[in-house]
Amino acid sequence: MTKQTVLGRVTQLAKANINALLDQAEDPQRMLDQLIRDYTNNIKEAEEAVATTIGNLRMLEQDHKDDQDTAAEWGTKALAASRKGDELRADGNATEADKFDRLAKVALGRQLHSEKEAKDAEPTIAAQTEIVDKLRSGLDRMKGKLADLQSRRDQLVARAKTAQAQNQMMDAAQSIDVLDPASELSRFEEKVRREEARALGKQELAASSLDAQFEELDALGDAAEVEARLAALKATT
Repeated sequence: MTKQTVLGRVTQLAKANINALLDQAEDPQRMLDQLIRDYTNNIKEAEEAVATTIGNLRMLEQDHKDDQDTAAEWGTKALAASRKGDELRADGNATEADKFDRLAKVALGRQLHSEKEAKDAEPTIAAQTEIVDKLRSGLDRMKGKLADLQSRRDQLVARAKTAQAQNQMMDAAQSIDVLDPASELSRFEEKVRREEARALGKQELAASSLDAQFEELDALGDAAEVEARLAALKATT
């Protein structure tokens, strides 16, 4: 994985706009749960990439140390060979002295080669160290955003559900024909009054019929009394 790919992923995830995603969510709770899972998986993926980069850096650092140790070791061997040559030359054995001087030169050449490899690796190590620092900072931002998302999850879900309920209520209110409550009560009151008047009419009608019956009964009683009195008069004459 290249430097640009890893850093690009970390930067993109670290700047994820949670609220923008919520605006498009039909089920906020399910969306947040999925977002947390995806974000967690992305962090794991980024952690693996960072771990690989750190591992590569540690290998470079180990190789650099090995080159330095090798250079020091060849330097020690060159010094020992040179001293041995000096001793032999002091003893008058020039042939053997030259042999050890040549060995000293070989050791010095290998020392220079190891030092050069160590020096050439230093810019790469510095660049890789900078990359690792940036990746770690990116991961810290990602983990911080994940922790923030997890802590805000319940609050965001509650807010989203409240807003959804309010919108549903408003949609329901707008979908019906809203009438004047006072007008509806007046209409109902008028209907009740008509029913009451109808009942009163029936009562009056029933009372009128009953009075007529009593009047008829009274009239029959008067006629009977007249006939009785007439019969009494005739009986006395």
